[in-house]
Amino acid sequence: MNEEKLTLREGEFLVRLARKAVESYIKDARRISPPKDTPSRLWDKRGVFVTLEKLYKSDEKTVRELRGCIGRPYPLFPLVEATIDSAIDAAVNDPRFNPVSLTELTSIIIEVSVLTRPKLLEVDDPRQYPSLIKIGRDGLIVEHGPYKGLLLPQVPVEYKWDPETFLCECCIKAFLPPDSWLRKDVKIYTFQAQVFSELNPGGEVIERKLEEELNE
Repeated sequence: MNEEKLTLREGEFLVRLARKAVESYIKDARRISPPKDTPSRLWDKRGVFVTLEKLYKSDEKTVRELRGCIGRPYPLFPLVEATIDSAIDAAVNDPRFNPVSLTELTSIIIEVSVLTRPKLLEVDDPRQYPSLIKIGRDGLIVEHGPYKGLLLPQVPVEYKWDPETFLCECCIKAFLPPDSWLRKDVKIYTFQAQVFSELNPGGEVIERKLEEELNE
C-alpha cells in the first residue's frame, strides 16, 4: 500500500470529485464512476473521510456547522472509489442529520481527509497514552468489543483539546464512559491524515496545516 503524501493537485481532484458525487446523487440518485483522468495514485487503497460543513451567518460572523461526516478508516478500497462513496454517505446517510438538499450545497464546504493505516498503541500502563498522542498530527480510534469511535485529527485542533480530553471525547464517540481509555481491555489506535478543504463552497481548495492552526 502506498502512503506517500498526495500533492495539492491530487487533493483538489478528490475534493472536486466529492462535490460532483454529491451533486449527481442528490439530483439523479446516480453514483458517478471515477473519471478517466483520475491520477494513478488515487487508485491505491487508502482510508478516507469526507466532511460536510454548512456556512451561515451568526452575529455578522460566518460559522461552520457540521452537516455530515462519514468515511472508510481502513485501506480496503481504491481511494477514488472510497471518496465517491464516502461523499454520498456523508450527504444522505449520516444518521445524525437529514439528507442534504441540492439548494444547501451552495452553502456547504467539502473537506476530504486521506488517512494512513491506523496503528495500535501498545503501552504497559494506559496512563501513558496521552504522552504518545500529538494534537495536530494524530487522529484516534477507540475500540472495545463491538464499540468503536473515531475522531479525525482536525477535531481536537478545532476544539482546542489536550490529549486527555481527546481520548475522553473519542470514548464518548464510541458510546463508552469518558475514562474508558484507562482500561487495559480498551484498544487505542492512532492515524494521520492529509486534509484538503474548500475555502468556500465550490471554491479554492487548500491543504490544511493542522499543527500551524494550533498556534493561530
